[in-house]
Amino acid sequence: MSKKIKVAVVGVGNCFSALYQGLEFYKDHDEDAEGSTIPGVMFSRIGGYHPADIQIVAAFDVDRRKVGRPVGEAIFAHPNCARVFCEDVPDGPVVQMAPAMDGVSEYMANLPEKYGFRISNEDVSDIDSILKNSKAEILINYLPVGSQEATEFWVNRCLEHKISFLNCIPVLNINHPDWETKFINEGIPYIGSDMKSQFGASILSQMLQELAFSRGMQVDFHQQLNVGGNSDFANMVVQSRLKHKKVSKENVIRAQNDIRGIPVDEEALFAGPSTFIPYLKDNKVAYFNLHLRGFGDAPITVDVKLSVQDSENSSGVVIDALRYLKVAKEMGIVGCLRGPSAFTQKSPPKQLTYEQSYFECEMLAERKLTEITERQIDKQSAIDFAWEEYNSGGMDYLRLVGM
Repeated sequence: MSKKIKVAVVGVGNCFSALYQGLEFYKDHDEDAEGSTIPGVMFSRIGGYHPADIQIVAAFDVDRRKVGRPVGEAIFAHPNCARVFCEDVPDGPVVQMAPAMDGVSEYMANLPEKYGFRISNEDVSDIDSILKNSKAEILINYLPVGSQEATEFWVNRCLEHKISFLNCIPVLNINHPDWETKFINEGIPYIGSDMKSQFGASILSQMLQELAFSRGMQVDFHQQLNVGGNSDFANMVVQSRLKHKKVSKENVIRAQNDIRGIPVDEEALFAGPSTFIPYLKDNKVAYFNLHLRGFGDAPITVDVKLSVQDSENSSGVVIDALRYLKVAKEMGIVGCLRGPSAFTQKSPPKQLTYEQSYFECEMLAERKLTEITERQIDKQSAIDFAWEEYNSGGMDYLRLVGM
């Protein structure tokens, strides 16, 4: 078992800033007396790996304020506004120039420097050589929402170099069996798509929906509105980049109906970013409104407000997802990891209840196969499994985004 989990990242933004600070913050944290938990982290060890075993070996971006600087400096450059909770971080690798492709919208390029992106004039780096020489085992996709072309470029780099892929953004077609088959044939696992934060709007929506159904409620309407002030919210002001994100966020709620065979009325749910408020910086505020009917059709209204530090909330899940990928690779599991994807992502290839996804993650953390992962050891079995799920309607969100 390799001592370190070597990770490359594309997109040195707020989420990566929080993750990189967190790796330093938690490096000396030990488990409690029972050896099971570290405050703020869901799993202290996964397959024997501690958060301190994660090592950033390569980083890519397009912003001139980050390219050419060590990540330990770049994470604090504009437009990043994530909370600084661990200022003394290692320099780490130098940020390399990536191809911009569709990763930067005209809107973001024209915002004031404090909020927008500024593309570097540097030539695109020799990405293949960097990935090869860094010996990266996993690549994190932290590109802006709407980066379809750029994401597919990085997926192909991962396939070329047999690097596992963690897809933190809503490029949903990566879960299609056509793409999954490519990962399976290369013998590598991946997790996708669209990160579901540690205690964020999506997991809270999921649990409210599950709770209502488990208590015999009928859910007539479920609304989730999100506002924030970081570059993610600024980028999503462009409606053409937002379609997949909205579908993905609503998919978290809709899936709990689908699992139970409960129809979803056309106007029964709404979830998505509402607006960009610079004053909030990396603070995301979510507002929930649910209309339920209980015993005797009695009406019940639920109103909830959630306020979180957006990027740290995401990093708490990424720190686990990286370790699931490392363990899965060592166990010979190929393709998209169903349990960890359902636990950490909004739009996995197979939606599960919270209890089911948690069980799959626990088993993987203990290096034990389940009924699902047993089918992902053999390549042909894994391919058959992917197409069976797809043909059974397990990825209806692809239809909703026109794929």
